[in-house]
Amino acid sequence: MPFALRRRQFLAALPALASLPRMARAEAPELTFDQLYGGYSALGLTFSDKVKLLDGQSVRIRGFMAPPLKAEAQFFVLTRVPMALCPFCSTDADWPDNIVVVYLEHRQTFVQPNRTIEVTGRLEHGSWVDPDTGFVSQLRLRDASFGLV
Repeated sequence: MPFALRRRQFLAALPALASLPRMARAEAPELTFDQLYGGYSALGLTFSDKVKLLDGQSVRIRGFMAPPLKAEAQFFVLTRVPMALCPFCSTDADWPDNIVVVYLEHRQTFVQPNRTIEVTGRLEHGSWVDPDTGFVSQLRLRDASFGLV
């Protein structure tokens, strides 16, 4: 009856297997706004070694949701401090050092800009223009989700 035993063990393990994506996100390395940039050069902000190391990996960061431009948007801007307006800039030369663009994996209900949230997503760095909106970003989290802290 070894097959029945294995089957029972597998069925008993299913609840634990179902929680693996949540556990993986909870274990993503933390990144803070102070760790995003390593300094300034003649060309502007330079990314920190930590950002370069974590590029392409899942990270988590805490901050505030800037008011979205549209209620149905699947992205928002995460800021170090609460903001009343969306902080997108016209060029990456003007890019502030205290924001990250967040592209959600699934639509979520946006929260008030004075509520602290923790976002988990795949980090990307470097200048990029969103083809749908024309917005320029330096730092992005892709396939992200967030929750209140």
